[in-house]
Amino acid sequence: MKKGTYININFIGQRVLKTALGAPIAMAISDMLGLKYGLAAGIIVILSIQNTKKESFTVALKRFVSTIIALGISSILFKIFSFSPWVFGVFLMLFIPIAVKVKVGDGIVVSSVLVTHLMSEKSVNMSILGNEVMLFLIGAIIALILNLYMPSVENEINEEQRYIEELIKYILIEMSISLTQRSVSIKEELRFNELEETLNRGKKRAIINYNNYFFINSNYYNSYMDMRINQLEILKSMRGYFQRLSEIYHQNYMLSEFINDIGESIHEKNNAETLLKELNLLKEKFRIMDLPKTREEFENRSLLFQFLNDMEQFLKVKNNFAKDRGMYV
Repeated sequence: MKKGTYININFIGQRVLKTALGAPIAMAISDMLGLKYGLAAGIIVILSIQNTKKESFTVALKRFVSTIIALGISSILFKIFSFSPWVFGVFLMLFIPIAVKVKVGDGIVVSSVLVTHLMSEKSVNMSILGNEVMLFLIGAIIALILNLYMPSVENEINEEQRYIEELIKYILIEMSISLTQRSVSIKEELRFNELEETLNRGKKRAIINYNNYFFINSNYYNSYMDMRINQLEILKSMRGYFQRLSEIYHQNYMLSEFINDIGESIHEKNNAETLLKELNLLKEKFRIMDLPKTREEFENRSLLFQFLNDMEQFLKVKNNFAKDRGMYV
């Protein structure tokens, strides 16, 4: 998909621009404040530019906690022993397991670099400790400010939604035709693969969109993709019945017409309520029909009924999704 490729390149460009802008700003501010090792603030910016707003704040918080722990442990060790590489090794042996234990492992590298400044100064006092905390805060805050701008992916998600619904529509209509012709579309495998790829791509974008909002419930697209992914699994199950159908009966045509109606009704806002009622009526018609006259007819009609049950699950997935969001269209 050429458009998706372009978006990814553009997104990478955003990160590069933020990094190239943020690192020198952080270093310049550090120099203006008279801090030592101002280059470290620029490195912290580089390491702190993330893909989403929520991820940026989460990583910044974890790294801040990690920095405080690292400076505390190293200060005690350096005061008791010395500023030798061996003591730094002991520091790492203590610090890394603790950081992992309290789930701030993202900050191990940044914190360790800041600790090396204490070794370079061969001193542990409030001045140098304050210097290291300020370096971290400058780098992290600059990165957070730059990360407040994230390009919206909602237009791309909406395009994916339309394409997903179009693919499901074609799959259902082709299933409808197959029910009366005992043949499968040559494009079936292509459509299923394309649907799965589009859903995976849409799911990734939905997660990015969700993580770019703090105070707005932006989980709709994420839930939508999960709903369609569940429907895809049901479609895969339904697909398997066609290999076992050997004859065509009146029920095939009835079911074919209904599946075609569902395909034509596929839409984001359709809550499937009417279709579920129609499905129950169709089930009732199946029940009052004459019993199968041969074993082959019995087996084929049983498969059709299982197919219809799967179709019911397909519609219920959408219906539950719509109910959870108050959709009554």
